[in-house]
Amino acid sequence: MRICVFCGSNTGRGDVYMKAGYEFGAMIAKRGMGVVYGGARDGLMGAVANGALEAGGEVIGVLPKQLFDLEQAHENLTDLRVVNSMHERKQIMHELSSSFVSMPGGIGTMEEMFEVWTWTQLGVHRKPLALYNVNGFYDALETFLDAMVSEGFVKEVHRGMTITGKDPEKLLDDLLSYEPPLVKKWLKPEER
Repeated sequence: MRICVFCGSNTGRGDVYMKAGYEFGAMIAKRGMGVVYGGARDGLMGAVANGALEAGGEVIGVLPKQLFDLEQAHENLTDLRVVNSMHERKQIMHELSSSFVSMPGGIGTMEEMFEVWTWTQLGVHRKPLALYNVNGFYDALETFLDAMVSEGFVKEVHRGMTITGKDPEKLLDDLLSYEPPLVKKWLKPEER
């Protein structure tokens, strides 16, 4: 089993994010699971990879050639795959992973997270997605997602497809026990 971790290439403010990333990577490895991530050596991405590697875990990085050429690659990974585009990166990360966790990050992290959630909603895959809410980072997003439900743009069942939590051990347990609901995204008017 491999967990894909989406997270920032920046460190964020303070040590809380880097510490959480390192510990989360180590926690995944100690459970005998592999890590798939964006392949960078810096920021939260590097912390997750280092934690997993130092705990003896498998870490697969997937990095677009453009970033590899800028010397952003982590040099000590189990496997580094250099690809041609961001789209190819996401596709390979998806293929290699059995579940996804989104830690704090920027625009790229949000884009990756929402694409995976969209694929779940549309039935492209049945792999779980969790938001690791380090330091309350996702509090505002959770409020916004709930507003999307209350305003009728997202169904409650689809909102429930994303696991959210601040306890990383419980988050991993929830990923392992996740059973996706069997629902259709597109309903005929008489079924709504």
